[in-house]
Amino acid sequence: MRGKSLRLSQSLQWRRWLAALCCLLLSRAALAEPVALDARLTDFAYPYPVKTLTVKDQQQSLEMAYMDVKPKQANGETVLLLHGKNFSGAYWKTTMDALLEQGYRVVVPDQIGFGKSSKPAHFQYSFQVLADQTRRLLDTLKVDSATVVGHSMGGMLATRFALMFPQRSDSLVLVNPIGLEDWRPVVPWQSVDAWYQGELKKTPEKVKAYMTASYFDGEWKDDYAPLLTLQQGWIRGPDYQRIAWNSALAYDMIYSQPVVQDFPRLAVPTLLIIGTRDRTALGRNRAPEPERAQLGRYDQLGKKAAERIPDATLVELEGIGHVPQYEAFNAYRGALLDFLAAPKR
Repeated sequence: MRGKSLRLSQSLQWRRWLAALCCLLLSRAALAEPVALDARLTDFAYPYPVKTLTVKDQQQSLEMAYMDVKPKQANGETVLLLHGKNFSGAYWKTTMDALLEQGYRVVVPDQIGFGKSSKPAHFQYSFQVLADQTRRLLDTLKVDSATVVGHSMGGMLATRFALMFPQRSDSLVLVNPIGLEDWRPVVPWQSVDAWYQGELKKTPEKVKAYMTASYFDGEWKDDYAPLLTLQQGWIRGPDYQRIAWNSALAYDMIYSQPVVQDFPRLAVPTLLIIGTRDRTALGRNRAPEPERAQLGRYDQLGKKAAERIPDATLVELEGIGHVPQYEAFNAYRGALLDFLAAPKR
């Protein structure tokens, strides 16, 4: 009887100890500091191993981070995934998984100034130099050609890559690309310094509010949280001034170097995956009031782009916003894989 009482007493003590431990862990979690990230995302995990390529441009050596993942059963084709401005290569994870399952080799760079790549103190950004750096990456990996997929700003870069290196571009996929219109006639120019000051005013709360309203029509889901970690972590981190400066330089590139006028020169089969609810437009807040409502009308811009591109296929995703690969993955995945598998004209 005494042994039984001892066991019950020990069991009760064990439960109390576990309860106390749980309370301690929960309290520590509640008090834990939000994620803070350095310029090279040292503590930010990517879905696949990351390597770096040294590129020399503008009298400096820079490191270009990238993922190069080969499937278990290769079909002999490669897909190059180019990220948007507010993103990094890491957000392509589900797309990478889907492509690898179908036998595609997948190459995913972080452009200079983005993700885990170098953030130079001084750099003259252009889509041409970013495209050429990407070409050098493919040279290093001995990839002769690839289907080039670009989302958001990556769509502008993918377009420029296909124009500069058509022989290296098997086809082109533009996923809610920005640059389907030229903002310069409507949106007043502003200096890089003005862009920089605007970046410094961002807060983690403002970033989430922007993504919620602009990307997801005011409805936030936990599935979208990975998109926040990068931008919020940089704002909290030790290198945000450098991040903000590179961001300002990139904004100036996006504003000053439109690609829409060159759509008729594209010489590769092109797929446009367009979420029609998207209203992304650079500098909308600086445009005159009467013109603002007509900026970023992806329900119209997708159709206009398809008319201008000689060999274009348009897939519209009704009611979907700027990031279809998060908001409507199955529909996006189906459109992408069907296009890749179809015979090219």
